[in-house]
Amino acid sequence: MTETRAITTPGRRVEPHAGIPSGSSPKGSSLRSAVVSTLKHAGLILLALVMIYPLLWMVVSSIRPNSEIFTTPGLFSDSFDFSHYTTGWNALAAPFSTYLLNSGLIVLGSVIGNLISCSLAAYAFARLNFKLKTLAFVAMLVTIMLPIHVLIVPQYVLFAQLGWVNTYLPLIVPKFLATDAFFIFLMVQFIRGIPRELDEAARIDGASHFRIYSQIMLPLMVPALATTAIFTFIWTWNDFFSQLIFVTKPDLYTVPVALRSFIDSQSQSDFGALFAMSIVSLVPIFLVFLFGQRFLLRGIATTGGK
Repeated sequence: MTETRAITTPGRRVEPHAGIPSGSSPKGSSLRSAVVSTLKHAGLILLALVMIYPLLWMVVSSIRPNSEIFTTPGLFSDSFDFSHYTTGWNALAAPFSTYLLNSGLIVLGSVIGNLISCSLAAYAFARLNFKLKTLAFVAMLVTIMLPIHVLIVPQYVLFAQLGWVNTYLPLIVPKFLATDAFFIFLMVQFIRGIPRELDEAARIDGASHFRIYSQIMLPLMVPALATTAIFTFIWTWNDFFSQLIFVTKPDLYTVPVALRSFIDSQSQSDFGALFAMSIVSLVPIFLVFLFGQRFLLRGIATTGGK
């Protein structure tokens, strides 16, 4: 048997085979890493299936007969009924396309209003100096903590006195007044990351604040503006409470309020048509998120530095 000994020199000791860890091999370590990675991915896939199961069940239930919707919890069925889509499309006082257009009109006005007003307010907080600026900014942040249920009563009284009830004005006009403090705060943080040297160079050339805002800030704020547009679209499209309060005429119903009309507490509810139209209402949100995902991630992750 060959005995390996450590070679020692004054002030230095060299261990044998110091480069190879004792009791392990590269092949075994690689196998363990592969097993751990496989288990992690399997767990994530299982969790994703659990989270997406209600959506898949709703898709399958939209093409099932009404008698099998709540008696068959699985995702497989022996029979399919696509008539729910045609029935649901024409089941209410107007075709479902009317409610899609109504929601689209409100969403369009809300997106434009938030992009204009919130970006202007954010530029003022980030770049201008005025009295009570800190107090105004703190007051703006406090409004984020106020739930809509606290504000809805005084808003309804005000809009009723203005004669705006049963119109889309209560849902669109406030967006042009920079009422969404979350988006203002998001843009303020984004603008603060843009170097001030750009502003100073523009002012030396004689540019006004509006020109700096429109020609310098807005092109650099595209990720933040896209994030604001996407979130405004999703939140406004899914808003049920405010639209239910201010819009009571059936021909002015939006998609969430129209979907509520499929459920009748006094007679039999048509859940098949409800699920079918719910799938239709999810298509715009899916498309917006699909095509705007990269802008959404950039807007949240970046700080505005170029």
